[in-house]
Amino acid sequence: HLATSLPLPSERDHLRPRIDLVVFMIDIKSKYSLKNVETSLAHVDASFFLGKACFLVTGVGRVNACSIEMNAVCKLGETYCSPVLFCELELEGIRASTAQRLVRMLAICAGHIPGVSALSFVSLMRKSGDD
Repeated sequence: HLATSLPLPSERDHLRPRIDLVVFMIDIKSKYSLKNVETSLAHVDASFFLGKACFLVTGVGRVNACSIEMNAVCKLGETYCSPVLFCELELEGIRASTAQRLVRMLAICAGHIPGVSALSFVSLMRKSGDD
């Protein structure tokens, strides 16, 4: 399910499936995209930042067209203890591998991978220098 911003409308709450993973998409070419994500962050329960949220940055293949500082995006990942994935959607191979990574993350967050929790997974993704 996709939403352009948060909070989600409440009129269909009783029909909405459980949310296992929140992916914040940021288009590196649009300052509005980052502002929208920053505004939406306030509407996400803090428990999602324990392994059930990530930031997906698109458009990274066009560094000269960037409207957002990469440091600002990386700081979001650090602030919310959530992984940041970089992707170029226009390249088929990268798009497919990113989709596979997201599906694998979703399987972990939904509890479908025995012995691996969302929290342990995100801790494995952190660089050793972050500790």
